[in-house]
Amino acid sequence: MLAEKLTDYHLILASGSPRRHQFFKELGLDFEIRLKPVIENYPQRLVHFEISDYLAQLKALAFKDELKEKDILVTSDTIVWHQQKALGKPKDAQEAFEMLKSMSNTTHEVISSICFTTKASQKTVHSSTKVTFKSLTDQEIQYYINTYKPFDKAGAYGIQEWIGQIGITAIEGSYANVVGLPTHLLYKTLNAMAL
Repeated sequence: MLAEKLTDYHLILASGSPRRHQFFKELGLDFEIRLKPVIENYPQRLVHFEISDYLAQLKALAFKDELKEKDILVTSDTIVWHQQKALGKPKDAQEAFEMLKSMSNTTHEVISSICFTTKASQKTVHSSTKVTFKSLTDQEIQYYINTYKPFDKAGAYGIQEWIGQIGITAIEGSYANVVGLPTHLLYKTLNAMAL
């Protein structure tokens, strides 16, 4: 369906995330992975989805001079929004522990933004999902960090991993969004672009 609509286009995914690669494959899309290093800093005045929107657009900037006529570049960013601040990827085990401890027995938001860039235009969409954790013990948090080493994940956890299976009591919104890509928005936006 969507893949047929996109046959004239060249889809580029600028992400090293195996989870995002898997989503693209499951949607039946032909795509190229193209990576460029980006320092993920953002202005402190930004809040909530403004942060993930900004970072998704920032990741696209590095490619702006090399896009061809039928290229669609997809960049994405995910943050965890908790207690009025953004939790990114933890730099070490201590920070991962502090993040998970702060989310224990509370609800936080996972926000993912996707930026679609062509030679002529750019569009950014985002999705937010509310996730509630049970009261996590220090031992559970420590076990998860030691076993799964979630240092490449915003908020120091992957919903599809052990901590998600034993710790999450409620989810309101898109599950795929929490994994790292709101696939419903990817599908909808690419469909609209391929007209």
